[in-house]
Amino acid sequence: MRIIVYGVGAIGGTVAAALTLSGQEVIGIARGAQLKAIQDDGLLLRTPEKHERAKFSCVSDPTEIDFRPDDAILLTMKTQDTLAALERLRTAGVTGQPLFCVQNGVTNERLALRLFPEVHGVTVIMPAAISAPGEIAAHSVPRHGIFDIGRYPGGSNAHDTKLAEALEAANIATFVSQDVMQSKYGKLILNLSNILQAALGLDADFKHLETLVRAEAEAAYRAAGIFWLDVGAADARRAQLVKQQPIAGIDRLGSSTTQSLARGGGSIETDYLNGEIVLLGRLHGVPVPVNTYFTELGARMAREGLKPGAVSVAQAEADLSALGAMPGR
Repeated sequence: MRIIVYGVGAIGGTVAAALTLSGQEVIGIARGAQLKAIQDDGLLLRTPEKHERAKFSCVSDPTEIDFRPDDAILLTMKTQDTLAALERLRTAGVTGQPLFCVQNGVTNERLALRLFPEVHGVTVIMPAAISAPGEIAAHSVPRHGIFDIGRYPGGSNAHDTKLAEALEAANIATFVSQDVMQSKYGKLILNLSNILQAALGLDADFKHLETLVRAEAEAAYRAAGIFWLDVGAADARRAQLVKQQPIAGIDRLGSSTTQSLARGGGSIETDYLNGEIVLLGRLHGVPVPVNTYFTELGARMAREGLKPGAVSVAQAEADLSALGAMPGR
């Protein structure tokens, strides 16, 4: 099996480097400064315990790869970039190879299944960031992360088992699931806080707002008949497998949404995180004003190039109060 990692960012970079260092054949697909750095000198994986450089082939587009039937393709880009990536894979001649959506949110699998028959979901618990072009900081010990993996829309097969074995050998704790989307819906609840951290700042006190977005999500899930698993602090695997620790010389970078705003790339994935709750609310008649507010705020911040922490908690509270969305206000 050869593994194609499409999107060598924080998660894709950690996975590509770890797989390569474990002896797995990997091809990355990247762009910009990240692509050049990897082509020039490989990818440096920095962890709290050690630093290792991984050398693997990396290209700018799927059409540069001669795809094989035994390839496993990992989608690791943000959801807003998934549809274009799927089209590029189809142009490159991909047909029946398994696609693994190693991504936040619950939209990617449905997009992929429209074009390809063998689609799998992966729930990602992996605190990582691009610390510089050609360099990834993975903050978790003793494992780089926890993945739940399974076929979409349900079940599992040999593709899941084979990839899980490769990921385990690469120090990524991987669990094959018969209903991976329950896990992904649970992770989505955690990711609703990404935009709160990004908009209000890493050290802002927004727990009361976090409670509101999560309550709306659970109400929308119940109305839609969606079951979910708690993969947060209540998941016993976290305490054993993914203990976050600092890395010398690496600043605290925050969530993927915070990183996107800091880079000023012009887009963030909030439409497919909090926006998923907005969609469910509208479909099932559940009021979701807080998630709507933060979805629109995320779009505005990306559009206007606002940096992380540009909005105060007091401003967000005032805006939500004006919408009648702050209890007791």
